[in-house]
Amino acid sequence: RWIKFEEKVEDGGERWSAPHVPALPLHSLFQLRTCLQKGTLLLDLDATSFKEIIDKALSEQPEEAELQPALKERLAALLLLQPQHQPTKSLLQLLAELGLSLCQGRNPGCHTQHPPTASSPGQSAASLSFQLRNRFKKKVPPGAEAAHVAVGEVEFLEKPFIAFIRLRHGVSLGSLAEVSLPSRFLFILLGPPKAKAYQEVGRAMATLLTDELFQRVARQAEHREDLMAGIEAFLDELVVLPPGKWDPGARIPPPSHLPAPRRRTAVDPLDQQPHGNGDMTAAGDRASPGHPHSGEELERTGRLFGGLLRDIRRKAPWYGSDFSDALHPQCLSAVLYIYLATVTNAITFGGMLGDATANMQGVLESFLGTAFAGFVFCLFSGQPLTILSSTGPVLVFERLLFSFSQDHGLDYLEFRLWIGLWVAFFGVVLVATEASHLVRYFTRFTEEGFCALISLIFIYDSLKKMLSLADAFPINWQYRLDNVTSYSCTCNLRWLFNPILTCLTTLQSPPLSSMQSPPATPAGLSRTQCLDRGGHLLGTSCHYVPDVTLISFLLFGGTFLFCTALKHFRSSRYFPVGVRKLVSDFAVILAILASCAVDALLGLETPKLLVPSELKPTNPARGWIVFPFGANPWWVCLLSAVPAVLVTILIFMDQQITAVILNRREYKLQKGAGFHLDLLCVSLLMVVTSVTGLPWYVSATVISLAHMDSLRKESATSAPGEPPEFLGIREQRLTGLAVFILMGASVFMAPVLKHIPMPVLYGAFLHMGVTALNSIQLMDRVRLLLMPAKHQPDLAYLRHVPLRRVHLFTSIQLLCLALLWLLKSTVAAIIFPVMV
Repeated sequence: RWIKFEEKVEDGGERWSAPHVPALPLHSLFQLRTCLQKGTLLLDLDATSFKEIIDKALSEQPEEAELQPALKERLAALLLLQPQHQPTKSLLQLLAELGLSLCQGRNPGCHTQHPPTASSPGQSAASLSFQLRNRFKKKVPPGAEAAHVAVGEVEFLEKPFIAFIRLRHGVSLGSLAEVSLPSRFLFILLGPPKAKAYQEVGRAMATLLTDELFQRVARQAEHREDLMAGIEAFLDELVVLPPGKWDPGARIPPPSHLPAPRRRTAVDPLDQQPHGNGDMTAAGDRASPGHPHSGEELERTGRLFGGLLRDIRRKAPWYGSDFSDALHPQCLSAVLYIYLATVTNAITFGGMLGDATANMQGVLESFLGTAFAGFVFCLFSGQPLTILSSTGPVLVFERLLFSFSQDHGLDYLEFRLWIGLWVAFFGVVLVATEASHLVRYFTRFTEEGFCALISLIFIYDSLKKMLSLADAFPINWQYRLDNVTSYSCTCNLRWLFNPILTCLTTLQSPPLSSMQSPPATPAGLSRTQCLDRGGHLLGTSCHYVPDVTLISFLLFGGTFLFCTALKHFRSSRYFPVGVRKLVSDFAVILAILASCAVDALLGLETPKLLVPSELKPTNPARGWIVFPFGANPWWVCLLSAVPAVLVTILIFMDQQITAVILNRREYKLQKGAGFHLDLLCVSLLMVVTSVTGLPWYVSATVISLAHMDSLRKESATSAPGEPPEFLGIREQRLTGLAVFILMGASVFMAPVLKHIPMPVLYGAFLHMGVTALNSIQLMDRVRLLLMPAKHQPDLAYLRHVPLRRVHLFTSIQLLCLALLWLLKSTVAAIIFPVMV
């Protein structure tokens, strides 16, 4: 059988072979051409049953090949016999049959039914029932039609009977097909015994009918010459393998990618495509099927707010489907995954903001700001798949602004308020003047440099956080088992100036009655009680908790490896495809739950996720509303325009580079982008977050890429041997809205979230960074630097660009990336988006 690749019934007739590319003898194609030249040809035949088709084929034979009436009757009876199909059996069916075979061997009275050789009404009904239960139909794409190839040796024939039939309309021919499908083509070749020639001709015909270009010819052919021209075109593309250089019995596995039929008709599609750096990914050149308005998002209208109005008109018809398209189990996995990533990011940046601003902005402000800004952005933006977050350059600016305010006696929050208002004003001006059209000049070089830097920051921060555990829970590297008797920890208490040394023990005190409190004797003091009473710890084992650091690193690495393994489980060979897809969709959540379960079983005091449990500002000296006047001189509102220009450039570049990356044409987005609308939403949110003293937010590249990756759509059906086709991204608003609603509710879920270890979330962070880094072409070219030429993959650009030029381009990118990293590590990090 064939869908796109050939499958054979293995010896013994118990199973189908693995799908493989059919290898045809060249002579079989020449024989097939001869058969079509001399045999019966019926095009656009009107028939409703297989019997009617056979009668018409027998009556329309050429004179030189016409059979005698008696032979016609025998041949018709032979062709109308009930066909026997090899079923596609599940594991449970195979086990059940194994049990029946054992029953037959032990009990002579046990019997099974053998398939009949002649058709009858009951047998036809059984065959139709088999069609309905056949699991193979799941592999057939919707709208497919069947073609039947019948070849064989017949002893009573003296010369071959050949017929090629095309029906005018697809007709269901009962149990002739393995699954219930309308049939369009039939090819019959029966003749006297002649080695294996007939089988090879039948394989050649089946291979031709699975070729999309020949299908087009066969559907449109009006004369025999048209079919001959189709075969000649097929032979023109044929590649011959010389005998003795390969094993004809070897089965060639299906390739991972197949050329599109339109590319096969072109001279060389790669020569027709530009080879520039950014032409392949720039959002202004997204000419793909499903983008009828290619490049419209970035065309200038010449009117104030013209681009914004065009974005609104483009996105408005999709607004209803942005909610209905989210009704899929995959979206639940995306919500949980991105929620945990966003919570971790908010805690990390909130803690760093608190350190940089004396808690004027802390973890609680980060939680509330992320929830509010993200919810509003997902509700009204042009690209709701974008996730907002605080970024490194914004953190650097906040640190510099706070230091400047402290040095010059200015109120930090009021100064920041005016900067935010100016940034919002400049952002609206950029939207009005359609400045986003400059995005079309971003090249692959720019996108890859920015994405690589942000991905490396995620990887670096996750590793840095894990290494910091060695400071919080140090390991005693001088530990020696032989010196175990010298390790102790005591509590030093000074009562009435008399030091009392008590041994700190972890043994449980004897049970006491419910009415009696535990004795406060020095011998029973715990570490916390000792410190609460003003004592301090003495000894060589007081500060070492090696188990915590060790298990934290194991949880960290295990979560990362588990995420990666489960993500790739979709393409594994185990379990049915439905199970593989489900596990792959929920890969990160399953990895996090498994790591949390391991942590709970071990019971060690690993660092846990701590979220604020009270709705009050981190710094009691500030309120929830920042007033524009009163604390600073009046001229500060004018002076704020100067740093606001720098922040505007930072926000614009950070936002738009991320938007370009998310709207690449290889993601096959169907609903279009909204560069102007997104920038307007970010600008207006600057007003609210500045007035309330919450952090500033912009698109987060890595988390947004992780969001899109968790919403990938693939074809539900694919031919055996063919990988599922990537259909695009599940574009909707509901997952982002749900993430930020949960974000706001996290304050009330602290008792549950406190059981999640931070190393587990850092492992998920590492997975996001590595996944985003592997999604760019730069990493493929970096691997080429380490590969000998003979082991390099057959990449398209290596066919057109000298390897030396490829390595030079990669080296320049790596050098610029290193310079950006050095810039990020200094106080000049605020201008790094401009340098990109």
